[in-house]
Amino acid sequence: SIISEMANPLGRLLGENIILEIREASDLGNVEADPGQIQQIVMNLAVNARDAMPRGGTLTIETANIDLDEAYVQEHPDASTGAHIMLAATDNGIGIDKGSLEHIFEPFFTTKRTGEGAGLGLATVHGIVTQGGGHITVESRLGEGTTFRCYFPHVEIAEEAGRKPPARPAPSAGAETILVVEDERAVRNFLVKALELSGYAVLSAGSPEEALGIVREFEKPIHLLVSDVIMPEMSGPELAEKLAETHPEIPVLYISGYTRDAIPDRSIAEADIELLAKPFSPDELRDKVRQTLDDVAAKG
Repeated sequence: SIISEMANPLGRLLGENIILEIREASDLGNVEADPGQIQQIVMNLAVNARDAMPRGGTLTIETANIDLDEAYVQEHPDASTGAHIMLAATDNGIGIDKGSLEHIFEPFFTTKRTGEGAGLGLATVHGIVTQGGGHITVESRLGEGTTFRCYFPHVEIAEEAGRKPPARPAPSAGAETILVVEDERAVRNFLVKALELSGYAVLSAGSPEEALGIVREFEKPIHLLVSDVIMPEMSGPELAEKLAETHPEIPVLYISGYTRDAIPDRSIAEADIELLAKPFSPDELRDKVRQTLDDVAAKG
C-alpha cells in the first residue's frame, strides 16, 4: 500500500524520460516496519536509479514473498533463513563497477561527482533494513543496470475476527510557501517532493545566493526557510541572517547530517535554533515543518 501511494510522486521525481513499473505481489505477507522508513527506502533507491539513467530508462519496483534457505545464507552470512518479504528496485542505467560495489553501503561513499551526492542515501537504506533484522543485496554490471533487493523478515499477525487493521494517520498537511535551500541535489529533491505531497508550495535553491535571488523576485509571502546548516561559501545561519535584513518575519528550520552536539561550528551548535538531524523520513520532516509553523503562529 505504501508503494502504491508513492506511485504518482515517484513518477514526478523520476521525470518524463524514465518509465516507472510497479510489480506488486497480491498476497504479500506482513513485515514489522515504520511506514516512514519504508518511504525513505523507496525514495532513496528511486533517486539513485534516476541518477544512473541520465538519458532515460526504466525503474522497476517489485515486491514478493521469498523463502531464504540454508544455501543462500551460506553465501550471505548476514541473512537469516525463513520467510521474507522482498522489496526490489531495478534500473537499466549505467551500472556500478565491481570496485565500487564493495563499498556501496558505506557512509559518505559515492560514485557521483563532487556536489551531486553526500554518500548517505544507500547507507541510510542499509541501516534501516539491517536494523529491522533484514538483509540487502546489490547486483550490477557496467552498462547493464543495477538491482537492489531488500529482504524483511515475515511476521505473523494475529488479528481479532472482523477487526480491521488501524488506519495509518494522514501526513501533516499545510498550504504555506516554503523555501528549501540544500546544496546536495538528491537531498534537495527529496525535501521538495516530501513537502509538496503535504500540500505546501515549495521554492528550492541549490545555494544561499540562489535563495537570496529567489526571495528578491518572489512577490508572495514565504512562510518558512528550510536550510542545510553547512554549505559551501555561506552557512545556513549566515543565509538566515542576510535574509532577516529584509524579511525578519520568516522563521527558519535547519537540517544537518550532524547532530546538534556534533556540528563543527560551536556558535551554531550552541544557538537556539530549530534543527532536524539527517537522516529523517518524509513523515518526520513534515511533522517538524508543521510543528515549526504552528509554534510561530501561536507566538503571533
